[in-house]
Amino acid sequence: MAVKFIVNSRQLGQELRQSLAKKNSPRVLEQNLKTDKGKTLEKKVEEMIDEMIREFISLPITKEILGGKNSSNISGTLGGYGNLFSFIGFPEGAQPIDPIVKLFQHTGYRLTGLTPRGTMKLTVTLPSPADIFRVTPLPWAPGISWAQRIEVGLSGLGMYMDKSAGRSGGGIQTSSPLRKGRFSNSPYISSFLKEWQKKFLKIDKAVSLK
Repeated sequence: MAVKFIVNSRQLGQELRQSLAKKNSPRVLEQNLKTDKGKTLEKKVEEMIDEMIREFISLPITKEILGGKNSSNISGTLGGYGNLFSFIGFPEGAQPIDPIVKLFQHTGYRLTGLTPRGTMKLTVTLPSPADIFRVTPLPWAPGISWAQRIEVGLSGLGMYMDKSAGRSGGGIQTSSPLRKGRFSNSPYISSFLKEWQKKFLKIDKAVSLK
């Protein structure tokens, strides 16, 4: 994902003009790109990454899974019965959200030098849905992503019993249906990443050369 900055070269300070003559250092440009609050581009990107992680952790699905076997179904995906941690069948004490957060923490960015036309490009590298789906395998079916299944559906709700037993210590799957009901698909990783792509694409509105 790339964000382009259009800069009027006549507004550049002496340090930047010297930088242009010396191979146009992206680092010098980065240090001179600041927000209206005086923060550097690097600080702005870091703050956005931190905000993205905080927002992800606050999502109902994420909070419910973080709550473990004793969580309530705050996401509404199970019709209010049990919780996602035990329904999916995570081992008791597992931290299935950690691999996703680590991918977000490795979000990177790169700034190119200034072109003769006064344009520079900032490239922010976010994890893709596929990246996240690869690190979120179902405990009992490694080739399937639980994070993806949140979006497209999980089977077995009618045979799920919320009780202190099973792999998770909070639920089991019975051999026959106990009730009617279907898993309620929910937007999750894909929509979250699309929203943050939009936010990062607006970063040029917050910075200028100082």
